[in-house]
Amino acid sequence: MSDPSDPAAGFGPGATAADIADAVRAGRVTARAVVAAHLAYIDRVDPTYGAFRRVRAAEALDEADEVDRRADRGPLAGVPVAIKDHVDVTGEVRADGSLATSRQPATEDHPLVARWRAAGAVVVGLTRVPELCVFPTSDDPEGIARSPWDLRYSAGGSSGGAAAAVAAKMVPLAHGSDGMGSIRIPAACCGLVGLKPGAGVTPHVDGEGWLGLSEHGVLATTVTDAALGLGVMAGTPIGITAPGRLRIALSSRSPVVFAPPDAETVRALHRVGRALAAAGHDTVGRHPKIPASLQTLAGAYWTGATASDVPANLDESKLQPRTRKHVELGRRALRAGLVSENGRDRWRQRAVAFFEDVDLLVTPVLARAPLRAEAWSTKSWWANAQLSSRLAPYPGMWNLASLPALAVPAGVRNDGAPASVQLVGPPGSEDRLLGVAAQLAEVLPWSRHPELT
Repeated sequence: MSDPSDPAAGFGPGATAADIADAVRAGRVTARAVVAAHLAYIDRVDPTYGAFRRVRAAEALDEADEVDRRADRGPLAGVPVAIKDHVDVTGEVRADGSLATSRQPATEDHPLVARWRAAGAVVVGLTRVPELCVFPTSDDPEGIARSPWDLRYSAGGSSGGAAAAVAAKMVPLAHGSDGMGSIRIPAACCGLVGLKPGAGVTPHVDGEGWLGLSEHGVLATTVTDAALGLGVMAGTPIGITAPGRLRIALSSRSPVVFAPPDAETVRALHRVGRALAAAGHDTVGRHPKIPASLQTLAGAYWTGATASDVPANLDESKLQPRTRKHVELGRRALRAGLVSENGRDRWRQRAVAFFEDVDLLVTPVLARAPLRAEAWSTKSWWANAQLSSRLAPYPGMWNLASLPALAVPAGVRNDGAPASVQLVGPPGSEDRLLGVAAQLAEVLPWSRHPELT
């Protein structure tokens, strides 16, 4: 039970973004009280989970006071949010998980940060990422982001700190970016809703985007919060459409030949299939036809996108050995013409055509339990690349196709890690994905947070 003497009672850590915003707009609680309660909680628990590279305690309280003074407090009024350390926040250093990046503070907000702030959100901190947001684990020289479900497991990457912060109740809503699964992988590792929208939904600035692979999205514990956060970032509300009766394809077939799903992964997919059938949908087993060449194309884009987005002021001599190798391979791929837009176009056309006779596709996110929470930044490029492919063979192909995809919790595995599935739809189907996820929350409800100590 909440303490009635607490000025943030009922709207502290664990409250949803929607409930906090409603309460702040109605004057039932102040933004300062909400933010102060979350900051105190972050101070207590983040040393365990390693979610934040930087906590903006004093700045966040000042920003909360500004929200309280506003006449129009906005759709995210007083909501504490976390920003992935991959975009600019005014006055803050954007480190990108690296000692090689500039230490000059940003002079203006990234457009999506500006939109969240204009909507009344309060940025309480910048979340931990792997160097240059390349790998699916989030550790840097100062810490390791861990899954609150089991501290032995990584929180995933590259939006791992964001996922750990949401799963551990430090914020109800966090920004993430996703170039080859970097929202959906952490969402799966931490038992969250993680939405990567399709191309063009959220804003980009020059020098980002990973050759058109990456999109900005959200991590949350509820479908409502995910829609709310994404709508503000997109500049237009994102609905949760009641989907009606859909024809839904299910596939556990891995697009990577050496990374088959384990038994727990397949069981989770079947569990979701049964729940969708119970919700009134027609489910069929149907596998996308994935050309063998897609693995080579995905690898070329993964390395080439990193090389293409290397900041001009980066001191490459300070890069981690794994990242230096990754950038080198990416430059080779670009010079050799392996980053083929024609090849990507052919796959995009095939992927879109898959949805001509089905409305939605459901696959796993991960093929196995999350990777161990270790200092992956000290390991070789090969060790990181090999385990990256084995962990998460499913998400990246949909970045290549520019299609929206949503990670949804699907219970808990026998090894203690969350189970998760990925919903994929045709262009412009974000509202449909959210609608089906909302149905799953009804027929296959998930725990918003693990039992935290």
